[in-house]
This record gives sequence, C-alpha cells and structure tokens, in this order.
Amino acid sequence: MDLSIIIVNYNTRDQLRNALRSLYASHTSYRWEVLVVDNGSGDGSVAMVRQEYPQVQVLALVDNLGFTGGNNTALRLLGFRDKPDDETLTPAEHDTKPGTATPSSETPRYVLLLNPDTEVPADVLDHLVSWMDDRPDVGVVGPKLFLQSGALDLACRRSFPTPEISFYRLFGLSKLFPKSRRFGRYNLTYLDPDEETEVDSVVGAFMFIRRAALEGAGILDEHFFMYGEDLDLCYRIKQLGWKIIYHPQVEVLHLKREASRKSPQRTRLEFYRAMRIFYEKHYAQSTPLPLHWVVLGGIALRYRMVQLLS
Repeated sequence: MDLSIIIVNYNTRDQLRNALRSLYASHTSYRWEVLVVDNGSGDGSVAMVRQEYPQVQVLALVDNLGFTGGNNTALRLLGFRDKPDDETLTPAEHDTKPGTATPSSETPRYVLLLNPDTEVPADVLDHLVSWMDDRPDVGVVGPKLFLQSGALDLACRRSFPTPEISFYRLFGLSKLFPKSRRFGRYNLTYLDPDEETEVDSVVGAFMFIRRAALEGAGILDEHFFMYGEDLDLCYRIKQLGWKIIYHPQVEVLHLKREASRKSPQRTRLEFYRAMRIFYEKHYAQSTPLPLHWVVLGGIALRYRMVQLLS
C-alpha cells in the first residue's frame, strides 16, 4: 500500500461525508485506502460510512479515545509500534537498510492523518506521494490549510513551544507583534504563507508521514488527548534527523472546530493541559528555575481562567 489515510471522527457525520467525497474524487495511480476510526459517535456516522462508502475500513470504538487514541488504534492495526524500533534508521539509511522488524503487508509507505472537517482537492494525494518520493530526507509534510473565511489556519506551521516561545504565547506578545521574528515564532506569523519552509511542526489535521520516520519515532503519545500529540510526534521525528516541511503549493480547506465546538470548555482545557505535558516532557528539566515557575504559572493561570469563564 502506498498510502493509508486515517480519519478520526466524533459526531461530525456531515463533515466526514464531505471529506470522504473529496478523497474519492482524487485522481491518482497510487494504491491508497481510508480507515475511519469512530470515537463512539451518536450521530449515525458509522452507519453513514458503511452505507455510502463500503470500501472504507471502519473501526467503531465504544469509548471516545480522543484524537490520539483513535489514530493509534488505526496505526497499530497497520503494523506500527507504540515504541520506536530497536534499531532506528537515519534519513540517509532508510532506503537502503531494512528496519529491525519487517513491516507487515498492510503497513503503507506513507500515512496521512486527516481531520474529518477537511476537504482535499483531487490532485493532492498523487502530488504528495510523488513529492515525498522525490524528497527522501523529509519525514513529514503538511499543506497550506485555509479556513472557510479564506484566512490561513495559523496552526498549519509552527515552532516547538520552548519556554521562551510559550512565554510569548501565554502573555499575548505573539498576538501583539505577529510580524516579529522574535515574538511571532509560535505560528511563524512573520513568514510568507506561500513560501515553502522547513518548520518544527505541522498540524495533525493534515499530517503526511513517511513510514520510516514513524517507525523510528513510534506512534502518538497517549498522554495527550486531542492537542499537542502532533507537536510531540514531530519533535521525536525531527530529533532523528528528518525534515518537517510546510508545503503551501498544496492547499486544503479546514473548516475547523466542528467537533470541538460541541464541548468548547473541554477543548480549551485540553489545549492548556497539552501545553503543560509537552513542556514537562521536553523542556522542564533544562529550564532555569525562575522561568520554569513562570511557564507553569502562566499555563495554570490560563487553565483556571477557562474554568472560571465557562
């Protein structure tokens, strides 16, 4: 299989239908498949997919495992491991040296994590498989995501939230000075949105991943529920030497927040919870104590404000 597309759905039946319609209008000579993981929806999503798109493999879960657990359910089915392979390959080695474990026949060359509230143009799948085949040093690529208003979805290209960058985000400096190369690093708002750029992370709403990179890094960290897992995966992949590329020649509509708007308070709380998990996992031990407490205090303050205002 050249490409496996994983869509995690939670009560977004109509958006999921549109996403599948756009995918099956694709023009490509590559072999690809779609797996829909349903997180216990009560809106008839599973019945819709089985009736209208019988070629889709549906994994109907009883409980809501979140974006992370849902994607991992499909990734494990495809043969990917929770933890990295014992013998991790560098980008230079992966085309010529087999991994420790031989991938199963179901394990695809590429995986696309895709939100159900996206609509994919017909030529995108063919373009990205060919583009990745020509760029063996790239582990992950993401497109230019735009909102229904036509505005850029700022999350589609990001820097890792280091303590410094997190500070600028938490205290509003990134919004006050979006064109500043210092303060605008969280969403790279100082860059031309039409310029291809190597970045720290793209967003899990549309994340096109090379098999060797995913085998080397392991699948998503389930300490994250619905935010931060994409940043964490890109962090681990980038540490192995792979490039993460923002590729704006591909444009994808992202309706955004169709699922999260059903529980807005939990969504906002999960955002700040994920920020703390990422910080503690990757930066806390190396952060000077005064800045450490400023970052934790800022996250806790934002978390508490969401609780009080909801």
